[in-house]
Amino acid sequence: MATELPLIRRIVTGFDASGASVFIEDGVAPCKINPTRPAHRSWPVWATGKLPVPVNDPDHGGEVHGIMPPPGGSVLKIVDIAPEPKDSIERERALAAERVRVGAHPGMHETDSIDYAIVLSGEVYAIMEKGEKLMKTGDVLIQRGTNHAWSNRSDAYCRIAFVLVEATR
Repeated sequence: MATELPLIRRIVTGFDASGASVFIEDGVAPCKINPTRPAHRSWPVWATGKLPVPVNDPDHGGEVHGIMPPPGGSVLKIVDIAPEPKDSIERERALAAERVRVGAHPGMHETDSIDYAIVLSGEVYAIMEKGEKLMKTGDVLIQRGTNHAWSNRSDAYCRIAFVLVEATR
């Protein structure tokens, strides 16, 4: 089994009573575990309300349900994607519970958002209905509401930072 990656540290800045910049938080970001894929971890690191947002607006992470950011807002999520089973039947069974839409991969889904996906470590395949691309550490994908999936075919976890901004069709 692959070694899980370390927890995410979240450092938040703000202003003191005199208006000087200060650190107001330093700790482990909240983590969510998907019961259908317990080897995956997701951190909704920070979310904003409707844009433009005041700089002193608090975290709206409590308004994040599933993948989408709060209405009119944005969310920064960091996701650890575990290696998929090598056997196709075992992979289908492992991913079937999260199936949203039939496609080239059991995890195919789409969102009404513009997503900036940045591979922080490891590698992962970005899968479209027609085609796929291997992404490695440092690669960035701009996902514009298309049906897509992620497939980690390596033997190690892949960590991706996602910034999702609500969009319309």
